Amino acid sequence: MIIYNVTLNVDDSIHSEWLTWMQQTHIPEVLATGMFQSAKILRLLTRQADETGETYAVQYLAKNMQDYFSYQEQFAPALQQKTLDKYGNKLLAFRTLMEEVSPIK
Repeated sequence: MIIYNVTLNVDDSIHSEWLTWMQQTHIPEVLATGMFQSAKILRLLTRQADETGETYAVQYLAKNMQDYFSYQEQFAPALQQKTLDKYGNKLLAFRTLMEEVSPIK
């Protein structure tokens, strides 16, 4: 399983609107590409003393690297631009790619 993780720091002034948009618009659009099996939003509970805004990790699960690469080539630029156009510098995002090694039971 491949996990495409997008960590975002969201300005307080757009936080509520952004979260609704992610749940109702953006994540459904990403899933509609067919490149990911599921997605989830996680909110970080800890923060640095001087940190502002809310920080989230949005995780998308892909079956394999080919699906991830297809997403990056065919869909990511337009979807990321749409987010940038809507929220501009009110968001700070960085992306990481992880692979599930083994579940622990």
